[in-house]
Amino acid sequence: MGILAFTVKPNIPPRLGTLEELARNLWISWNYEAIMLFMRLDYDAWMASRQNPVRMLGMVPQEKLEQAAKDDSFLAALDAVWAKFQRYLAAERWYKGASDRAIAYFSMEYGLDVALPVYSGGLGMLSGDHLKTSSDIGLPLVGVGLLYRQGYFQQYLNMDGFQQESYPENDWYNMPVTLCRDAAGAPITIQVDLGPLHIAAWIWKVSVGRNALYLLDTNIEGNPEPVRLITASLYGGDREMRIQQEILLGIGGIRALDALGIKAGCLHMNEGHSAFMGLERIRRLMADSKLAFEEAWHCVWSTNVFTTHTPVPAGNERFDPGLMEKYFSSLAHELGLSWKQFLGLGREDPGNDGEEFCLTVLALRLSAYNNGVSRLHGSVSRSMWHRIWPSLPEDEIPITHITNGVHPRSWITHDMVDLLDRFLGPEFHDSPTNPDTWDRIDRVSDEELWRTHERRRERMVAFARQRLQQQLARRGVTNSELARTTDALSPYTLTISFARRFATYKRADLLLSDPDRLVRLLTHAERPVQLIFAGKAHPHDMAGKEIIKKLVHFASDPRVSSRIVFLEDYDMTMSRYLTSGSDLWLNTPRRPLEASGTSGMKAAMNGTLNVSILDGWWDEAYSTHIGWAIGRGEEYDDHALQDRVESEALYDLLEREIIPLFYHRGMDGLPREWIRRMKDSMREVGRRFSTHRMLLEYTGSFYAPALANARSLMGNGCNACKDTAAYLARLRRAWDSIRIEQVESPSDRILSVGDTISVKARISLAGLAPEDLGVELYYGPLSSQGDIEQPRRQEMAPCGESGGASLYCAQVRCDQTGRQGYTVRILPRHESLVHPFLPGLIKWA
Repeated sequence: MGILAFTVKPNIPPRLGTLEELARNLWISWNYEAIMLFMRLDYDAWMASRQNPVRMLGMVPQEKLEQAAKDDSFLAALDAVWAKFQRYLAAERWYKGASDRAIAYFSMEYGLDVALPVYSGGLGMLSGDHLKTSSDIGLPLVGVGLLYRQGYFQQYLNMDGFQQESYPENDWYNMPVTLCRDAAGAPITIQVDLGPLHIAAWIWKVSVGRNALYLLDTNIEGNPEPVRLITASLYGGDREMRIQQEILLGIGGIRALDALGIKAGCLHMNEGHSAFMGLERIRRLMADSKLAFEEAWHCVWSTNVFTTHTPVPAGNERFDPGLMEKYFSSLAHELGLSWKQFLGLGREDPGNDGEEFCLTVLALRLSAYNNGVSRLHGSVSRSMWHRIWPSLPEDEIPITHITNGVHPRSWITHDMVDLLDRFLGPEFHDSPTNPDTWDRIDRVSDEELWRTHERRRERMVAFARQRLQQQLARRGVTNSELARTTDALSPYTLTISFARRFATYKRADLLLSDPDRLVRLLTHAERPVQLIFAGKAHPHDMAGKEIIKKLVHFASDPRVSSRIVFLEDYDMTMSRYLTSGSDLWLNTPRRPLEASGTSGMKAAMNGTLNVSILDGWWDEAYSTHIGWAIGRGEEYDDHALQDRVESEALYDLLEREIIPLFYHRGMDGLPREWIRRMKDSMREVGRRFSTHRMLLEYTGSFYAPALANARSLMGNGCNACKDTAAYLARLRRAWDSIRIEQVESPSDRILSVGDTISVKARISLAGLAPEDLGVELYYGPLSSQGDIEQPRRQEMAPCGESGGASLYCAQVRCDQTGRQGYTVRILPRHESLVHPFLPGLIKWA
């Protein structure tokens, strides 16, 4: 059947033209005055559109649009919001660097707004906040991702409480995305080879304040049906579908930037899904600049950033060598690599033919700048990927950490934002990079803060009752059961929420370990507690689905049915209600399996207190005056024992500290000590865990140096890359012949604090010049096993020759007592190397 397509747009009166432009920029998602315009225009249409401003404008009756265009009050509000938007676009930027080269940020998902459902969980929320914050501070950053026509699934439960999934189609012509077209009006199209398939993809643009996100779409005419399904759903399909999505994201993403004329100097892989991007960059440099593989590799390595999010080896993307050969055999040939060399790029041990190809390993080998997403996760990541640098001490593995944050104005509820704007002053809005603004939180009176929080709890309870009624009606329960939803939860009761992905390691059912004890907490006559659970299990995670079912069954007990609920289809809207309206935010992961977590940060900035295992971000944020810790950071091999110990600890905290503190009221009815903790929590978390702090760290540590590298390495015919590659080739040829022949010290064996120890090393350079090598004295206190603890490094200087070998000397002042030790090591040394820690190039005495 031949169908001819055409597009119908809403007939917006000219006076409301700015409203349509606002609808297509997600700046409105963190500016409540803008959202209020759409709610004011037609609240029913706003809710029916699922808070999608583009779709909503097409649903508003024409008469209402015409009336609004003549309404002086509405137009005044519109003009005020438009003026605020224009001031934002024109405001002075924190970032003062050059903008001739962009920072390209690649992620599999983006949680920008409920109107753009191309996210599943924490990774997407972080990506969305990253883009919003880059706009706030004026970073020249663009996002790259995929446009999923079904997004992630919508969750619903059957009568038995078992999770089911539905996949509604997204209508991109009624969403805040715009198809990118060339000067002739034709869609900009890229081509990507997927093994034997030659596919095409369109590029769609999402405006995020000053910046843009570009999403690739294979659901276009001309592509065969299996290819059109590549961008059907997020994290859907089998292993072949996954590798196709990741080829499109990585390789297709680079080609999309080129097609759009965007010159990227720094490229950031947010998780390993986009790691194939590095191979495409190398291929293009080899083809366009006539570089050898090693030369192109150095250019790419020096300008790539990689953020890992997964704290367990099994969670990292791996592919069978046979599947890799199907899709990459021709690329290996283009790169001038043997098949074994190519697979070695994705193996911890390149010589192990039985090892699968890991995208995290590929990303680490192609990036000079690597990080985990919390202090603890950085340590876990260095341990997990130690095999790539087997001769390097674990604390020197080149994976640092930049702790995640959240975008405050996206997640602090508008009631609280209004309060903070009044008391923290204009700096809170105008200077989000200034953490000291949060020190003014004590200006807010206890009375106003508590009244604002109580309003949020009341609205959360009303929202939860409405959602509960809707989900029970879908299940077909009786009218009497529906009527009972009006009594579900209380707006005056201590409310604990657990809302996140239902992976088994997060242990959503930890509180159910002692059902009778929990019933007593929930039904206490004077100090009751209520619980709200929400979150999705992955469609293939049967264990996660069983936990949801277990919670739903417990919640059906008549004794507690009004005190515990599970809300279906957790999304950004629900998250805002729960993080702002709850009193306590519960997090119970198995340490150290939580890489960071950000929902607790959102809760804290709204005044909700945290009680959590010391894992992820809470391991570095926790102090006794801002929340509670379950345990002291212990790790267990026996999971049953861990669950028993930590559930007991959680019950004890609730019974002995948390519940009594919440219900301890003064003569004025205010829980003053609880409010003090709210303020301390808001101050500490606001100061340290915003994405503005995070982006300043990324810029200073990664983006600015990488952009500088791009300018210095890729200019002048890439001569600097050629020079560095020649140096590394010369070094590798000589490496096995380099010898540390002798290390000696004329100093006494027993020294006093303040004395100096002199060390001399005789090294055979195998024909290299002394300046080609970094020779270091590696020293510090010795452990009982004879290892150097808390090591320090000092460069040794050339100090002569002896018998054809070069001498290197160093002196160290003794400033610690006890048993000390030292050794000597050799590393690469070249001005163009970001760091000297290259796999296979470290030699110890």
